[in-house]
Amino acid sequence: MGTSVQDLIAQSKGKKNKRFIEKLIPVILFLIASVSVLTTIGIIMTLIVETITFFTKVSVTDFLFGTTWLPFSNKQELYGIWPLIVGTLKVTLIAVIVAVPIGISAAIYLSEYASERVRRIIKPILEVLAGIPTIVYGFFALTFVTPLLQTFFPEVKIFNAISPGIVVGIMIIPMIASLSEDAMSSVPKHIREGALALGSTKFEVAIKVILPAAVSGIVASVVLAVSRAIGETMIVSLAGGSTPKFDGTFTDSIQTMTAYIVQVSKGDAGYGTTIYYSIYAVGFTLFIFTMLMNILAQYVSKRFREEY
Repeated sequence: MGTSVQDLIAQSKGKKNKRFIEKLIPVILFLIASVSVLTTIGIIMTLIVETITFFTKVSVTDFLFGTTWLPFSNKQELYGIWPLIVGTLKVTLIAVIVAVPIGISAAIYLSEYASERVRRIIKPILEVLAGIPTIVYGFFALTFVTPLLQTFFPEVKIFNAISPGIVVGIMIIPMIASLSEDAMSSVPKHIREGALALGSTKFEVAIKVILPAAVSGIVASVVLAVSRAIGETMIVSLAGGSTPKFDGTFTDSIQTMTAYIVQVSKGDAGYGTTIYYSIYAVGFTLFIFTMLMNILAQYVSKRFREEY
């Protein structure tokens, strides 16, 4: 039987509709993908505009090179950013000292020693640490880690840099362990077998063969974890204190960049005041730090990537 005119018209309309949908889908997907880009641009523009407003009230030189941060002073407000930067770096340094050895060791065990069954049990448990709210970590640092430290080191104050640093380190262990384990597992099996065939022990294979082969992924995971530690808020706000200091002491109260933002955001400063605009200047400084860390992670990942 021949196709009727009505059937031909219906088929033609169906093809037109299909072509229209095919053309519309990329547009919709592009708009959806643009949301994250536009959001990032909006955040950056907000930070830049409000930071410029802050610098109309405070000298750029005083902000970048000053070593005293006293925004709530009754006599003279001082906005030298370095005490906040030093407080942030103190916590980050301790977090790295705690997280890197444990995270990489856990990755080596999961990748080279653990059986498939053990890996399926341990890896989800590690990832549970990443899902714990940071405010819980903060109270854990304040009510458990700090008293424990004071038992062995009485000079440690209730608010200090060591306690939040340790807990931030615990928090970023899953990131280092998981990403490093993925990098080690991607190393081809024949490289392991070749090293073992030459007489290497399993530990020597892990340290001298697998680690160098997966160094790009491992370093990238560490840099990303450090970026996460720099931007941590609730742990340092609860356990670190609110005393910005430009010194090398780890046992006294400190204040990080994120902790200061939280302090002002609670309502300690009125809208439009210099203190209000200072949180954008501090936030922009923090943004620069994290952006540089992410750029470094991408560079290391590309520079030392091994192709198999």
